[in-house]
Amino acid sequence: MTTASQPEEINILWAEAFNAGDLASMLELYEPDAVLVPGPDQAPITGLSAIEESLRRLLGLSGTITFKPRYWIRHGDLAMGGIDFHLVGGIDPSGGPVELRAGTAEVARRQSDGSWKYVFDHPFAVLPS
Repeated sequence: MTTASQPEEINILWAEAFNAGDLASMLELYEPDAVLVPGPDQAPITGLSAIEESLRRLLGLSGTITFKPRYWIRHGDLAMGGIDFHLVGGIDPSGGPVELRAGTAEVARRQSDGSWKYVFDHPFAVLPS
């Protein structure tokens, strides 16, 4: 089971799961009704089923992702984070190279077991200029 004991660990665990191609571990980091923005200029999606479909497509690109935290702000059982990410070595469905870079906006909540999970995950909140 993939669990983050601190909100700052969510991105570390998410990157490890992505780089291992482990969709189940990625999904464990989201609340059942979490919201994810699946791409730049795309509408938010809600719930694990929709998030699973989106993450499956992302995993299909392959590549390696790295994260660099910008900040985490905690207040009680909520935490807001901003992380810079960089995906390299991906391949799109037509065989072309994929490189993604952006800054995230995230909200995590402490669960009843003490773990932290995403409530909101907006990986493309800050696009490179």
